[in-house]
Amino acid sequence: MLIETIKVDINVKNIMFKRVIKLQKYFLFFGLGVFLTNCDTSFNLADSTTTDFSISVEKVLHEHISILASDEYGGRAPATPGEVKTIEYLRDNFIDLGVGPGNGDSYFQSVAVTEIITKSDAVMNIEGEVYEATLAYGRDMMVGTQQQVPELNVSGADLVFVGYGIVAPEYEWNDYAALDVRDKTVVILVNDPGYATQNENLFNGNAMTYYGRWTYKFEEAARQGAAAALIVHETGPAGYGWEVVNSSWSGPQIGLEAENLNRDRTKIEGWLTKESALSIFDGAGLDYEALKTNASVRGFQATPIGDVKLSVSIENSIRNSTSQNVIAAIPGTTRPNESVIYTAHWDHLGVNPELNGDNIFNGAADNATGTAGLLALAQLHMQKDRPERTIVFLAVTAEESGLLGSKWYAEHPIFPIETTVANINMDNLNTFGRMRDVVVVGAGSSELEIYLEDAVLAQGRYIMPEPNPERGYYYRSDHFNFAKVGVPALYAESGEDSIDYGREWGAAQAQEYTDNRYHAPGDEYDPNWDLSGASEDINLYFEITNVLANSLDFPQWFDGNEFKAVREFSIAERQ
Repeated sequence: MLIETIKVDINVKNIMFKRVIKLQKYFLFFGLGVFLTNCDTSFNLADSTTTDFSISVEKVLHEHISILASDEYGGRAPATPGEVKTIEYLRDNFIDLGVGPGNGDSYFQSVAVTEIITKSDAVMNIEGEVYEATLAYGRDMMVGTQQQVPELNVSGADLVFVGYGIVAPEYEWNDYAALDVRDKTVVILVNDPGYATQNENLFNGNAMTYYGRWTYKFEEAARQGAAAALIVHETGPAGYGWEVVNSSWSGPQIGLEAENLNRDRTKIEGWLTKESALSIFDGAGLDYEALKTNASVRGFQATPIGDVKLSVSIENSIRNSTSQNVIAAIPGTTRPNESVIYTAHWDHLGVNPELNGDNIFNGAADNATGTAGLLALAQLHMQKDRPERTIVFLAVTAEESGLLGSKWYAEHPIFPIETTVANINMDNLNTFGRMRDVVVVGAGSSELEIYLEDAVLAQGRYIMPEPNPERGYYYRSDHFNFAKVGVPALYAESGEDSIDYGREWGAAQAQEYTDNRYHAPGDEYDPNWDLSGASEDINLYFEITNVLANSLDFPQWFDGNEFKAVREFSIAERQ
């Protein structure tokens, strides 16, 4: 999964409307899920998968993951020797499989990036008439910047609590109403009021909207002219613990090169631990919990945090370089200008030399698994007759830095967007064995779910809504950039209903990964992983693409979906 720094233009507000669920499909999926959960489906499931297929794909996945996630690849950070090893490995394997280059005569698409490393000796000083605190980098706070400059300083900036930091006209919500935050530091809550209240009529209820993503909050703070923006971390609404923030914000941070050096962003972006925030609010004579409650009510007014002021300076090392998307393709026989695109990000977080002990972020599950899935799918498709439409295998860079490689591709497509039939994305494949259920992230979005349903039922499995919609996974992987330009995008994966051990066990495995290994050095390859479930998922993607690549169909977004209008414009372009 990603650590985003997505810079989305003002039109992204059209992408933030409440997700409209296609109710008849939702209830079909959910009802079927309830039915199958209460039935013994193990016999049908055992009969539904071809053993030879499962074993061969598992073997391929294990082989590629073990190499890509090895220490030799150094955590696969963009613009490092680990990138060179990774992209050459992918290119060589596509060549060995007989899959041709996807960018003319090249397997690469260049992406100009800037690497920023903020020195970890940054100190944040909070001073008021009766309260003073010095916050340490890593322990109490994390700070960085999107501005591509060597030094930045904010001195004596007033602190203002702006609630969730949201401006959403369609929800009649404006946390910055009648407020001038120029040269000030805004303190912001993570997630959105719908999650906070569990009110299904407020924003999107428990399911996070893009307004809840921390990337949006920094973007909005910049639009409002703030000098600095700090988000208060809480594990529940963030969806991950402080250690994820710590590890993800330390070390190299990658962004797309910007002509203006991102001078339009706030000088300082960062996070406060909840304990640090409680201390600051208490020192200013304010009740943090009471203000947080008030912030989830429409009409909330931003509140100055007493007389306390913030000062912080950071020093950055800056390096401009070029990273690569890797792209291979099987050309279509009759309609080669029409394409189905598989995506997976090859990158992870690299090495953090300031960590003691194991400091390599191997990214085995995230996302050596998905990258290996691309190679497995390429091998499967090469065993079939050539398709009528082109099948593209796109391994993108810098997902962990904000979906940058897929953003670059969507803005500089090699295969025309208007004739791109669909995107199927793989991110963090299942390593816990076979699951009865398949989860659609962002369920009820497009007709691709109909194709998925056919493939899922053929395996004797069932579809369920995602179990943690409050974590905003829809906005945290590369399919999002395809959706933004109108391409129907499917992000579906194994759920938690383990055939062997049940749903409670499956949920516990997923949570253990999030708590202990996600974006941590502990995300390492384990030869004992049970990849039989990942193999079944690969089969689903293969079957869907095999149908789409040999048909005249152009799946559409469901009525009410926020991306439907963009796609309809591209339909006109196609005609």
